[in-house]
Amino acid sequence: MPVKVLSVFGTRPEAIKLAPVIRLLRARPRDFLSRLCVTGQHRELLQPALKLFALRPDYDLAVMQADQSLSSLTARILTGLEPVLAREQPDWVLVQGDTTTTLAASLAAFYARIPVAHVEAGLRSRDPWQPYPEEINRCLTDVLASLHFAPTEGARENLLAEGIPEARIRVTGNTIIDAVQEIAARPYDRTRSPLAGLPLDGRRIVLVTAHRRENFGSPLRHLCQAIERLATLHPDTLHVVFPVHLNPNVQQPVQRALGRCPNVSLLAPLDYESFVHLMKRTTLILTDSGGLQEEAPALGVPTLVLRNVTERPEGVAAGSARVVGTEPEAVVAAATRLLSDPQDYAQMARNRHPYGDGHAGERIVAALLEFSRHQQLTRAMKSG
Repeated sequence: MPVKVLSVFGTRPEAIKLAPVIRLLRARPRDFLSRLCVTGQHRELLQPALKLFALRPDYDLAVMQADQSLSSLTARILTGLEPVLAREQPDWVLVQGDTTTTLAASLAAFYARIPVAHVEAGLRSRDPWQPYPEEINRCLTDVLASLHFAPTEGARENLLAEGIPEARIRVTGNTIIDAVQEIAARPYDRTRSPLAGLPLDGRRIVLVTAHRRENFGSPLRHLCQAIERLATLHPDTLHVVFPVHLNPNVQQPVQRALGRCPNVSLLAPLDYESFVHLMKRTTLILTDSGGLQEEAPALGVPTLVLRNVTERPEGVAAGSARVVGTEPEAVVAAATRLLSDPQDYAQMARNRHPYGDGHAGERIVAALLEFSRHQQLTRAMKSG
């Protein structure tokens, strides 16, 4: 009998990172019956990712509301998933990462006595407020999960230190590398894309993203000051590209501070395909994103992490990323050093793969089948 897997996600990063796994599950109908439920935690950003990877949800909870609180969002996901779980009765609920959807889906599955498999398990910053609420989301998800897919050896060690049995952990690599390698290899016509008109060939490109809750307010204002200063220092050789998150807490201060800078392009959020091809032509990345810290080393792009701590230390250890915070002086100094020192830049720009080899999805699917067959055998022996 095929193993029934219900994958649950709600944001674009989850869709991108689970897409390689879901497609492999669906490619093996004799072994797996794959179902997909999206919560709609992100609406505008999620739909293009679903289209890019040809993912068609079986369920859409449509929980997105304007100015939603974390509590109300969590409650809507919990109550929305209850009838889905009752109807499907999956063998596994598959979740990814550290979003509110991930935590709520794991808790709903636990209430229904359905085992949870957690993709990207074991990441830790050791600070409950950075990133917020993601650090606690992933810690609680790992408590609820029965099977943990750790992307790195360091993540595995974190899980072991917290008492997770070794037999329930598999080191797989990160599925984002599977996804970024696939998309980067696809042909792409820049002239018919959102990147048309950007000076990607004539100037050095600095790509900026910022959306973390802990950076709302003064940290984001400080970051904008740093970007403006950096752009002013290099008016003829540097161009900053900043796809601005839709959250008003990001949109308003960024547009106000940077909207008139001549060598700064403030874009609407990019589809993932365009974003990957923009990264391929980028000189330097400034970001508070976790996913970008994973993708950039595989593309050989040095990254400055706009946070005080990171739960992805492997990139820092490999020399591909540096944690610089959001204070203008620190950000400008770190960026200027890289842009003016060819040797330092070359050291950071070497292609490295601290987060995997592009085959994480295959390892996850194999482990799901292995554990499921073991469970089936154990139940058969007990009933016999």
